[in-house]
Amino acid sequence: MRQAALLRSDKGLGTPGTDRKKAKPAKRPVIVPVNDDDRKDHFVLRNGVRCAGAHLIVDLYDAERLDDIDHIESVLRRAVTAAKATLLHIHLHHFEPNGGVSGVAVLAESHISIHTWPENGFAALDVFMCGKADPDACIPIFREGFRPKNVVLGENLRGRGA
Repeated sequence: MRQAALLRSDKGLGTPGTDRKKAKPAKRPVIVPVNDDDRKDHFVLRNGVRCAGAHLIVDLYDAERLDDIDHIESVLRRAVTAAKATLLHIHLHHFEPNGGVSGVAVLAESHISIHTWPENGFAALDVFMCGKADPDACIPIFREGFRPKNVVLGENLRGRGA
């Protein structure tokens, strides 16, 4: 099986950028960076819980353009900008013959990863962010970019009690 890797990197971009069932437009969680001059850990308060950050598990069903690596890169870049995160590097890999894509946008605030199965219309994304970045801002970008018929979200607050 032939595999073609695509490496794309940008540096110095500045700062552009509880389980849940179906994602519905709802009141967004309150994310507040913990301002403690003695700590430089970028922990946040999310809905009153001090944690390293929110890790969103995003499943897209009956989604579109999951084999289009250029489109996927564009959606990831828009999600990073919407979240006000800092992009360090993007690496995407296009699989053949099914056209699936796996990859990651490495962020100063953590990462967004994607794995697609275009033959099934399914994409699995992970969005983990700390500090002032807003992982929830990525969801509308994924909806617009991939036009899924169904979105299932999960959330894990990482680093509670650390």
